[in-house]
Amino acid sequence: MVELLKKAFQEQYDEVEDDAVLKITGASDKPLECIRRYKNERNPNVAVTVDLLTTGIDVPRICNLVFIRRVNSRILYEQMLGRATRKCDEIDKAVFRVYDAVDIYSNMQEYSDMKPIVNDPKITFGQLEKEIREVDSDSMKQLAKDQFIAKLQSKKRHLDENQTWKFESKSGMNPDDFIKHISSLPIKEVADWFIKNPDLGEILDQKREMRRIAIPIAEGDDSVREIQRGYGDKKAIKPEDFIEGFQKYIAENTNKIAALKLIVQRPKELTRKQLKELQLQLEEIGYREQDLKIAYKATTNVDIAAGIIGFIRQAALGDVLIPWETRVDDAVQKFLSTGDWTKPQENWLKKITAQMKKEIIVDKNSMNTAQFKDAGGFNRINKVFEGKLEKVLKDINELVWEKQA
Repeated sequence: MVELLKKAFQEQYDEVEDDAVLKITGASDKPLECIRRYKNERNPNVAVTVDLLTTGIDVPRICNLVFIRRVNSRILYEQMLGRATRKCDEIDKAVFRVYDAVDIYSNMQEYSDMKPIVNDPKITFGQLEKEIREVDSDSMKQLAKDQFIAKLQSKKRHLDENQTWKFESKSGMNPDDFIKHISSLPIKEVADWFIKNPDLGEILDQKREMRRIAIPIAEGDDSVREIQRGYGDKKAIKPEDFIEGFQKYIAENTNKIAALKLIVQRPKELTRKQLKELQLQLEEIGYREQDLKIAYKATTNVDIAAGIIGFIRQAALGDVLIPWETRVDDAVQKFLSTGDWTKPQENWLKKITAQMKKEIIVDKNSMNTAQFKDAGGFNRINKVFEGKLEKVLKDINELVWEKQA
């Protein structure tokens, strides 16, 4: 088998290193040394074995199993499968493959307790979400939940920037935190969450956007007649008209959309989840933050990264457009001047400042995610601020949006 594999690799890749494929059995010369090399070194990376590696060895990077001899023991079969079930974050391992040359899988399926969580890989996130919400049986709901989590573990590595942004806008969490969140909830609470937050499955089922590049073909000389820019789905529109349309939308919807009303009247009370949902809503009608930035630059000849809240308040209240990072730095400096802070408190304020620049809003919920969660989350950091962390966050958010000349 070793020689057959080397020959196949030679034909496929032109060359193969001599020690890339190795037989590791009880009869091998120094089998423990061979196992150590297989686990820790680049070569061998294909091991051919009989019985020796079925149990008692942990090589997390194994992601392919090839069965070339049938066994009749369920326990032995599951031990063989177990070699590939180890989690390996180093290579973002989410699945493993079984190449079954002797039909052992179907032969043992009736007797084995090890089943794939997602029996039908073609089942959609939308269908699983619907089952979680609507089926009557708690056991079926639980199965759909487990399948949803398993598919998301694999899908999250392939989300592009736009899909990730839409996912976080809808769920209020990144994929890893969302998986941990619903994994910890009873099935009824998971179903209630999906009822209150529908269509997350639809976002995950979307394919990556593949832009087709049109190749114009024409005879004769080309000439430039006019240059116009498109903004989102608003093609060939002047920047003044784009901004005017945005201002009109804000004026007409401030009292209709809760998040818009908060941004205009009480921005310090806006939550990260509300902001993400609003950003998604604005994007769907063509008002992306990046397009607004470009349009304002085209009309003022000044490049200002004011952030979506800044653009909304400018449209509604005439606020001066100030770079978002400048607003945060100024607010934190004013806040620091209001009291004497311990060194640990100052260190946390620096981290909060950095996170605000990145995420815009840092509230109580966001203190239980990302770097804050690793440090103990809201409850632990709140002790550093003597139980006043929530007030600290609100005070900083209020200073950020103080009226400036």
